[in-house]
Amino acid sequence: MNKLSLYDLSSHYLSALDALTDPEMDLPAEVINDTLEALTDEIEDKAVNVAKFLRNMETTTQAIKEAEAAMAKRRKTLENRINWMKAYLKDNMERTGITKVECPYFKLSLQVNPPAVAILDEAAIPAEFKEPILSWKIDKMAIKEAIKHGDVVPGADLVNGNRLVIK
Repeated sequence: MNKLSLYDLSSHYLSALDALTDPEMDLPAEVINDTLEALTDEIEDKAVNVAKFLRNMETTTQAIKEAEAAMAKRRKTLENRINWMKAYLKDNMERTGITKVECPYFKLSLQVNPPAVAILDEAAIPAEFKEPILSWKIDKMAIKEAIKHGDVVPGADLVNGNRLVIK
């Protein structure tokens, strides 16, 4: 038996609906109902199977997200430990005045960084050294309320979409 996709079953259903409800054809109501019911049952069975597969993928996706979160947490812990150990090593080298350590595997040395600007008081900085930043954020909730109250908001409209709910 040839297994049809949900898309194919939907197409067959719509074609059958057109053919069976054609006023030119004089079919008994029982034939029309039986045919559409059989096609509906196939579509419903296929939809249930697709939803089961979808649930399985959602579960797998959730497991992957949890694994990613656990790995990110572990990575962050290791990065923090690395940063702490680097600071520990640097601080103790500075404290003891040791600027260079060599071994067969690597070389440690303290180096002076290039100069960096430290802002001590933003208000005291002259205007010639400041750049304006202009940023906009659209308040969609305010637009929604305005349109609901009958206002016209140029460039915006309320739209409804559909979503699949599996309970």
